[in-house]
Amino acid sequence: MKVYLLGAGPGDPGLLTLKARDVLARADVVVYDALANDSLLGHARPDAEIIYVGKVAGNHALPQHEINALLVAKAKEGKVVARLKGGDPYIFGRGGEEAEELLAAGVPFEEVPGISSTIAAPAYAGIPVTHRDFASSVTIITGHENPDKPGSVHNWQALAQSASTLVFVMGMKNLPDIARNLLTAGLAPDTPAALIYRGTTARHRSLVSTIAQLPEAAVAAGFTNPSVIVVGKVASLRDKLNWYEQKPLLGRSIVVTRAREQASGLAQSLTELGAEVIQCPTIEIRPLPDYAELDAAIARLADYGWIIFTSVNGVKYFWQRLAALGRDSRAIGACRVAAIGPATADALRERGICPDFIPERYVAEGVVEGLKAREAGRLAGMRMLLPRAAKAREVLPEELGKAGAVVDVISAYETVPAASRKDEVVARLAEGSLDCVTFGSSSTVENFLELVPAASLKAHPTTLLAAIGPVTADTLRKHGLEPHIQPEAYTIPALVEAIKAHFAKA
Repeated sequence: MKVYLLGAGPGDPGLLTLKARDVLARADVVVYDALANDSLLGHARPDAEIIYVGKVAGNHALPQHEINALLVAKAKEGKVVARLKGGDPYIFGRGGEEAEELLAAGVPFEEVPGISSTIAAPAYAGIPVTHRDFASSVTIITGHENPDKPGSVHNWQALAQSASTLVFVMGMKNLPDIARNLLTAGLAPDTPAALIYRGTTARHRSLVSTIAQLPEAAVAAGFTNPSVIVVGKVASLRDKLNWYEQKPLLGRSIVVTRAREQASGLAQSLTELGAEVIQCPTIEIRPLPDYAELDAAIARLADYGWIIFTSVNGVKYFWQRLAALGRDSRAIGACRVAAIGPATADALRERGICPDFIPERYVAEGVVEGLKAREAGRLAGMRMLLPRAAKAREVLPEELGKAGAVVDVISAYETVPAASRKDEVVARLAEGSLDCVTFGSSSTVENFLELVPAASLKAHPTTLLAAIGPVTADTLRKHGLEPHIQPEAYTIPALVEAIKAHFAKA
């Protein structure tokens, strides 16, 4: 048994430490709070017990003493427990209290530091909390004091007269009192001061003012918790060094409907451009219960003139069966190999196979046209193997069959509907806070519209629809929905660039 107190970082999931990631990957139980980016739960084992104990102002899912008891109880069941806390557990995270409870109960523990919002949020806003020309120290202060109590735990005069950068957390409610106390203690009214809301996340925004004017500026700009307050000359660097707020998709909320196994490239690219990515996979990729038919086809690969792969998943599961049969890429032998597009081609190259053919248009029709041209006069009777999803468009085998080829369509995997984060997507759509929904295939369109009716999308025209290619776009139109964004090349990188270009014009 053991409990790990993990710092989840300030919000950007990329700021999780490698050690914290590794602990999550082996934990039996993950206990997480409201400030930990829930995408980090993807690092947990699929069979791990996930428990939410989030606390936000005025709403505690579980009181602190019950959290302490939960950690002890789970550990004493002989389990490895990962306690995932926003920022760093020991910087206003009550991690020290949890550690003391564990120690008293005889439960071994480790603290894995996380990157604190007190330094990360200013950094993303272009504010170094120390700088040789402005401040050689930084003071981290809770802003959660009760302004009505007779005394203060803070020495306001010492804070005001120091040359230290002052960083207040959990202080938005008390911002007028913080400013007044500092000014009363002698801080110059024109001292630069900044606010950073949800620093390092896709909802990050900041402003710079003076300490005297900051409370009024906060109200005018609608700043609330969670915001970090920075007071000191370093705040004047924000306008010069503010790199994060230059990201082209910052503040945009984009839904990715691809299966989780396929979504990582699209989600990562959008995240790197600053978008808030909501992964709502509408399909789940699963292996088949029986591979007898595919195994039989692999045993007679020498009979085929072409193997045609129409997806990365087709490549993945075909090679899994090769391995299960004790074979590898050499089994392809003299067969020529076609890939429907660049991503599928890359998946083949990773396995040592350079595709013999990639169409100019990355759709089934493009494969048919290209193979007809390459095999003019030779298609009659030629056997082709098409390992693909259990359900897919029939254009490719039907058209090649009309040209005389014998196409063995064999299932390599299946797709089933999924509904992860449906409620969140529906709620965000209703409140008008979804900027875009992306579709990477016709099946994602069909399955998404099973979760969210087309009428709901029509009722919120500010939510844009992005289709990866013409087939997917036509499926949207079939449901009375017009795609707003469609790249010229039918690839994920092209889709990302098209989304970026569209919002750049907005």
